[in-house]
Amino acid sequence: MNTKNTKTAYFFLRVSMGINFLGHGLVRLVKLQDFASGMMKGFETSWLPQPLVHLFGVTLPFLEFFIGLLLTIGCKTRIAAIAGSSLIILLLFGSSTVENWEAMGIQMIYAGLFYILISRMNDNYLALDRKS
Repeated sequence: MNTKNTKTAYFFLRVSMGINFLGHGLVRLVKLQDFASGMMKGFETSWLPQPLVHLFGVTLPFLEFFIGLLLTIGCKTRIAAIAGSSLIILLLFGSSTVENWEAMGIQMIYAGLFYILISRMNDNYLALDRKS
């Protein structure tokens, strides 16, 4: 049985993750080319093709922004949480190619938080897509 506290906790986790992603996206969108160039520089030692890294660097802020917006307002929450989880998997893969174990540790925390958001979807409330 879901308690009011559980639903309230879910709401705050969902909104927190949303604001986190929304903020990442907004800050990076303002300086999109600099962000993409910085990402390419950070992946110079990777075996990933530089054009692919650039494409991901240009796309990532848009994905973060839209996933964050959807989570914040609680619209298409399941889809947004799955998209966020998928994005974290891509980030984990990329981080592993440059042996950025510290970033991977942080990304694993995100993966765990997305697990909670997806597995506790029945606790979603105060959301546009809330189930009665």
